Amino acid sequence: MNALRSLLVFLWMVVTVIPCGLALVVMSVFVNDTRLWWWFAVPWLRGVIEVARIVAGVQYRIHGIENLPAADDMRRIVLCPKHQSTWETFFFPSMTPHPLAYVFKKELLYIPIFGWCLARLKMVHIDRSRRSEAWSKVAAQGRELMDRGKWVIMFPEGTRTARGSKGQYKSGATRLAVATGASVIPVAVTSGRCWPRRTFSFIPGVIDVSIGTPVSALDRDPGELMDEVERWIEAEMRRLDPAAYRKAPG
Repeated sequence: MNALRSLLVFLWMVVTVIPCGLALVVMSVFVNDTRLWWWFAVPWLRGVIEVARIVAGVQYRIHGIENLPAADDMRRIVLCPKHQSTWETFFFPSMTPHPLAYVFKKELLYIPIFGWCLARLKMVHIDRSRRSEAWSKVAAQGRELMDRGKWVIMFPEGTRTARGSKGQYKSGATRLAVATGASVIPVAVTSGRCWPRRTFSFIPGVIDVSIGTPVSALDRDPGELMDEVERWIEAEMRRLDPAAYRKAPG
């Protein structure tokens, strides 16, 4: 039954992304990327989350929603979430009051329709094989996007980690926050419970999303700040999903 439900969700995603994505690309000739975000990207992403909830039984609950600055709060924000699944890449844009700009590997641009939409939404795509060049691009474009009211979202572990495990936290997000005078918001997400990485199968259950308080990066050391972010996220993950960590080393 789970396999059938998962198949239905992915069929919905494929069928709906074609008209929605093509409409976004066409309309990008006439309107700016902020309108594209609210008119096309957010409704489709919310749809994915709702279809997964209704069809596949993937529920969610949010802790600390009051820690997200309001829509009229123009603070510069860098979101630093735990990354266990594709689920959170759909979820965060569906619930934040500001447009998001992901920092992502350029290979995603080559995905038909989906990649074209990413290109038109003015995000930051980088070549991971050229690290110094990638950082210069993140710093320059990140500042420009924040000046336009966008929040930047970077997964500090860089890639998805298995449930109950911890990747290497890199300081790119906090370097950007320090360079731009932004605040960092750590986020713990237990999405590996319901959509394990490298699978196309959903497991009915509840994903917890816990949003930490914004931490100003003014006069902070990027490495020390990322250590603080890491400690908060990993402690919160163990609080939210203790069963996963009882089996994990360390």
